[in-house]
Amino acid sequence: MKKMKTLKKNYEFQNVLTKGNFYIGEQITIYITKNSQKINKFGIAIAKKTCNAVKRNLLKRKIRENYRLIEKKLSKGYNIVFLWNKKFSVEQVDFHIIEKDMENIFIKAGLL
Repeated sequence: MKKMKTLKKNYEFQNVLTKGNFYIGEQITIYITKNSQKINKFGIAIAKKTCNAVKRNLLKRKIRENYRLIEKKLSKGYNIVFLWNKKFSVEQVDFHIIEKDMENIFIKAGLL
């Protein structure tokens, strides 16, 4: 299994969130900036106020798996941050809605 490159440091997240373009889907919001490398790096940010740790990790797993499935089709050289839309409760999480959101957003952004 190929290891995915992730954003780990706070300044990396802040750089993407302040300088990046954002695209809003039904359940997720995605911020995108170019990087100087030939790989995509991604990060997932879900607020602690949204839910408890178990449910946050469930959200992260679903977002990460959807990204893994679509990663090969994406253009290279971008930093991507996924945010959860607070309007939706965690009980409404749906793998297929997240999948549609990602595809639609990446098409809008011109990465697919």
